[in-house]
Amino acid sequence: MTCPRSTYVQAAGFEIHVTEWGDPAKPALVMWHGLARTGRDFDEAAAALSEDYFVLCPDTPGRGLSSWARSPEAGYSYRVFGEAALGLLDHYRIDSLRWVGTSMGGLIGITLAAGALKGRITRLVVNDIGPDIPAEGAGRIASYVGNPPVYDTIGELETWLRGNYAPFGENTPAFWRRMADSSARRTDDGRITVHYDPAIVTQFTVHKADLDVWDKYDMVAAPVLLIRGEHSDVLSKETAEAMTRRGPRPRLVTIAGCGHAPTLANGEQIQLLKDFLAG
Repeated sequence: MTCPRSTYVQAAGFEIHVTEWGDPAKPALVMWHGLARTGRDFDEAAAALSEDYFVLCPDTPGRGLSSWARSPEAGYSYRVFGEAALGLLDHYRIDSLRWVGTSMGGLIGITLAAGALKGRITRLVVNDIGPDIPAEGAGRIASYVGNPPVYDTIGELETWLRGNYAPFGENTPAFWRRMADSSARRTDDGRITVHYDPAIVTQFTVHKADLDVWDKYDMVAAPVLLIRGEHSDVLSKETAEAMTRRGPRPRLVTIAGCGHAPTLANGEQIQLLKDFLAG
């Protein structure tokens, strides 16, 4: 199995941590994570997909091992994240790419596929997100993102992650342990908290307009696969079905037994990605 490589790239004024998988000579695939997550969430899918692609899994600014914004209100926006993506592609000299985006990563993908990367993103996977996010789902996420927990041990953090991200559905013990390993940082007094800058919650306050992307969605020309968790409180069944009738008119696949968001980590979900991306 391909081993990941950890590297750092300067882009959009940030030091961006990227987990690389596979041969750089192969077609490029960017996998972009959700609001409070990291690129390491894609390890299982990235390892499998690296057989056919050069896979890049960045940590968004303010998350994981990427640097934090000096001015959160200015730095944590889809405009800046798009600039970071463009900077990464310039660094790797990538002209054409496929994109898999979970939640926030899906909206960033839509925004870029309709704008700066129109014609360059050749296939787009949107995982459990849409142009209309229910207030209940947005509120649930904002409530924990803006109030990160603090614990004495990694074990306690893992227990919290398993409970807080229960909507991810069934995953292996190894998945949850890696999630704990890649989601932890020490506080000044040596305790354990989550990896991200709590100020990323400004996405729901200062940059609400970033979440309203119907106009951009309708401009996407690339083939799109839309994935929805059966019990998702972020992508409603009604919104998902509306998405199939307009814009790129994607195929909709519903993943049973999970909510927001499918982890794309098991064999069935990985095969779904393989089939669509191969196109």
